[in-house]
Amino acid sequence: MKDDSTTIKELKGKVQKFCEERDWDQFHNPKDLAIGISTEASELLEIFRFKGEEDMKQIMLDPNKHQKVGEELADIFYVLLRFAQINNFDLSEELDKKMEKNNEKYPIEKAKGSNKKYDEE
Repeated sequence: MKDDSTTIKELKGKVQKFCEERDWDQFHNPKDLAIGISTEASELLEIFRFKGEEDMKQIMLDPNKHQKVGEELADIFYVLLRFAQINNFDLSEELDKKMEKNNEKYPIEKAKGSNKKYDEE
């Protein structure tokens, strides 16, 4: 699997090269990239809109639909990488910091098996 051997730095570099070759830096400000993340995430949501559990299982089992989900994930990831690359975010570092906060909000003994938000009883 490429996930096992590809670094985030390599992926950010690939996205950067692609965008710079097309002179797209001028269009990639924080606002427009944030809009792009939201837009692409909405396209992923659209695939599952009004679907029940069985429908969703079938989507994931159908090779064409599974591919479509993968394409939407790639679109989200592409814009996320671009946002991080152009605005100097270290995604691994940001994730580590967020996981530390989440660990405090959702200790295992309180959160295990529960879908409640940290401030709900």
